[in-house]
Amino acid sequence: MTDETVHESQEKRSRRGIASYFRRLANRLSRGEPAPADEEQTVTVDPPAEADFEVEVEREDGTVSLEIDMEWDETEGEVETEVVASKATFEVYEDSAEQYRWRLVHDNGNIIADSGEGYASKQKANQGLESVKNNAPGAYVVDESKDEDAPDDGGSKATFELFKDSEDKARWRLRHDNGEIIADCGQGYASKQKAKQGLQSVKTNARGAPVEDSE
Repeated sequence: MTDETVHESQEKRSRRGIASYFRRLANRLSRGEPAPADEEQTVTVDPPAEADFEVEVEREDGTVSLEIDMEWDETEGEVETEVVASKATFEVYEDSAEQYRWRLVHDNGNIIADSGEGYASKQKANQGLESVKNNAPGAYVVDESKDEDAPDDGGSKATFELFKDSEDKARWRLRHDNGEIIADCGQGYASKQKAKQGLQSVKTNARGAPVEDSE
């Protein structure tokens, strides 16, 4: 049988970014769900309950490599391509002030994030949501009530900030390293735990969410 490479990628990532990737795999595998192999979540693997597992650490010419390998019979597990594992969709729309905005809508109909501001063009709105796609998955979460600071070696160029609004509701916002708020929860939560669940949904679903124009 001819070998076929279904997916392959290579890039430099921070330790935090790598940990986020493995955490997403671990969560899906522990729940018995198809796990996304790529960040866009277009390729998923669904291995059987047991699979051959190999870990190898190798040193060669001053370079250290860590290789993790899972292998199973093709008939015992599934590989899907061109799928959407994300459970949310980005909608780009024009508001009443003729500004372009985006919102991230979960499959259950809830808006789990929005742009928090209007953009002068659809292109700018798309650039804004792409920044959220790239930075949300690996972003640290900082609780402002505890006067916390994000570590210098963050997994992305943005940080989730947890805070209380003027009505004593828990909220979150995603702030870029340049100081700009690139995403907002759009609503107040009854508890900090609910706010954390909301931002975790954004972390999980933003990267692979498709983008649609909403009239």
